[in-house]
Amino acid sequence: MSDPGDSTPSAPPAETRDEPEEPPLRLAIAIVRENGDWDAFGDVDSAVHRAAAALARNRQIALRQDCEASVVLADDALVRRLNRTYRGKDRATNVLSFPFQPPPGAGPLDAEIYLGDVVLAAETVGREAAERGIEPGHHLQHLVIHGLLHLLGRDHQSDAEAEAMERLEAEILAAIGVADPYAAEAA
Repeated sequence: MSDPGDSTPSAPPAETRDEPEEPPLRLAIAIVRENGDWDAFGDVDSAVHRAAAALARNRQIALRQDCEASVVLADDALVRRLNRTYRGKDRATNVLSFPFQPPPGAGPLDAEIYLGDVVLAAETVGREAAERGIEPGHHLQHLVIHGLLHLLGRDHQSDAEAEAMERLEAEILAAIGVADPYAAEAA
């Protein structure tokens, strides 16, 4: 028989203990408004941050630490100049990604914390959304995710890489209620 004076509480079984969860890793996004009319895209800041947060929460991404990136809202003219200068293509495109290149003397940690810049072209993104019959804000989110994946080393040079990247983009977009952008193309 136990002593009534012994009131030491027993610990709950291990499987029911509330273990403190590790805080999710953050992907901080700085939005830089450079050029372009972004009014048709709704609340651009919220759309960009939701897309980045969904990417950071995805288990396949496996960020090792908190990190940062910039999303530059530009117009076709700026993106065309960047595309011509850095890729040798004299045309606008919807999104460009510029992974961070640490300056001489910078530590390797700098490149892990600051991922780089994603630059979007308002006119091209808006035109593509209209042509595809999708919400401009959803297309914006898709391209933010696409650009961030490039900063994280994902690419689509081969068919296998393209398929893997498309599946990952669709999965991340589904987490924020955006339809698979590739499903319409396949149909």
